[in-house]
Amino acid sequence: MDTIFHKIIRRELPADIVYEDDDIIAFRDIAPQAPVHVLFVPKTDLATLNDLQASQAEVVGRLAFAAARYAKEQGFAEDGYRIVMNCNDDGGQTVFQIHLHLLAGAPLGRFGTPA
Repeated sequence: MDTIFHKIIRRELPADIVYEDDDIIAFRDIAPQAPVHVLFVPKTDLATLNDLQASQAEVVGRLAFAAARYAKEQGFAEDGYRIVMNCNDDGGQTVFQIHLHLLAGAPLGRFGTPA
């Protein structure tokens, strides 16, 4: 499936890209939920976490590592941040290419209250 994230990866759509390497691209969310809201997206095509195979487990590790490195480089790692991955409709996933949300820049409060 071709998503908005695939189009950003191919540079067919503009994005405020803040990080990129051979495997991952990261850009600011267009509807931020915190002062810092960056999406880390693998260049490997995977619609949901349910599609991840054991041989692809490093994809999620690379996303988390890139997010942690970005937090350190930007100077908010010590204050704290949150990373979130959504899966399918009930999990809040709206773009069907796996991605990690990095949220920071303010106290985020408690997590886990149902909507």
